[in-house]
Amino acid sequence: MPETVVVQRSPPQLELLERLVDEVEVVFHGKRDVVRLALAALLARGHILFEDVPGVGKTTLAHALARSLGLTFRRIQFTSDLLPSDVLGVSLFNPQTSEFETRPGPIFTNILLADEINRAPPRTQSGLLQAMQEGRITIDDKTFQLPAPFLVLATQNPLEHHGTYPLPESQLDRFLMRLTIGYPGEEAERKILIQSSQLEEMLDRIQAVIPPQGVLELQDLVDGVRTEAALVDFLMEIVGRTRIEPRLQIGVSPRGAVALYRAARAYALVEGRTYLVPDDILTLAVPCLAHRLLPVGTVASTAEAHQEAAILLEEIIREVPVPH
Repeated sequence: MPETVVVQRSPPQLELLERLVDEVEVVFHGKRDVVRLALAALLARGHILFEDVPGVGKTTLAHALARSLGLTFRRIQFTSDLLPSDVLGVSLFNPQTSEFETRPGPIFTNILLADEINRAPPRTQSGLLQAMQEGRITIDDKTFQLPAPFLVLATQNPLEHHGTYPLPESQLDRFLMRLTIGYPGEEAERKILIQSSQLEEMLDRIQAVIPPQGVLELQDLVDGVRTEAALVDFLMEIVGRTRIEPRLQIGVSPRGAVALYRAARAYALVEGRTYLVPDDILTLAVPCLAHRLLPVGTVASTAEAHQEAAILLEEIIREVPVPH
């Protein structure tokens, strides 16, 4: 009898990811690569820091992503007088029941847009740390689980520093990726202009391509993405060279290496594959690692430091042989 050949099929959810990107592009034009990276961050259970000037579509992206996944969405405008309780929630005494009742804050959502996060004082910024790391928060002595999936999209303006509080290294390290959307191309901006008066209506038209349970299943698939030993060595070589580079004060930590590894495998799923290839690591290296580096003579968390770190990282990557 002829030998039976078993063909491994990709999970059906992967076929829906391309449709999801198309759905988001109904209102978020010309930045398909940014949508893919945002999806990878979500599947990797990570969070994103957008460092961009206002008005390039960060809120639109967050709205469209939430709608196309059937997820809840909330936006918080961070200001200098924002308190941790304004984000997390508060415990109030109810005189009728003589008991304290917890009123959950806006963080109890699937996708949270933390707008201009660096305008809030460090105490409020740190209120997000436990939520971003563990998916839960503590109010008084009670711990509450946040909805799953949970994604924080934080923004900060790279050009405006008056009245801001730079994010500490510990908080920057909680962001899986640091991205820049940038200005749209001419054709994309033409579509934005034509459709500007119908944005809300077009957002309402976006269909949920993948249900929330499907997102959780895709997140579980990330750990099963097949990875050859040579690709692990390739990633470790990049990370190791950042630690001995004389132009860097701080190299990539083990947490940063884990972040790149997980993000690259999630990106492979977004690309419709259940196995890792070198391009996944090369695509995710700068978004995942540059904000974790500190070049000599720069101040942490500034846009200038990040740009210089990205340039140095690209130099390091070019020197590392790509496995075949």
